[in-house]
Amino acid sequence: GRFFRAADTSNLVEAITYSGRGVTVVEERDLWDMPVVLMALRAGAFAASDRRLVRRLQAAFEQAGRILVPTGAVFDEAGETLPQLQADKGYNLASSHSIANDVLIALSARASGAVVVTQNERDFRAIQAIRPFRLDVVAAA
Repeated sequence: GRFFRAADTSNLVEAITYSGRGVTVVEERDLWDMPVVLMALRAGAFAASDRRLVRRLQAAFEQAGRILVPTGAVFDEAGETLPQLQADKGYNLASSHSIANDVLIALSARASGAVVVTQNERDFRAIQAIRPFRLDVVAAA
């Protein structure tokens, strides 16, 4: 599976078809989504049309059974990883709130054998240095 962060949604265009009948997820890309990503998308959807698009996207992933929720073990491991990022990589957890979501994405992907696809190389490489997982960094569109 592949996870997409909110900043990566431009890359979804090639994998998802929007029509009057709904949203179709192209299976050969083996896309997955997470509640953390959907939350970020919803938080950034200010226009009514954007909010509808996020709802349609979520419905498509739910219908395909492609929503991955972090397990308790992933949350436990994230709780150990975050202070390491602060100590080893200089992250300020009080001011860098999105890093917690990124850690959940990375560790959930690792637990399920998925690949994280992102443009956010800096943060995900820092996480990867502490907790190895499969990562595919893509260029900004």
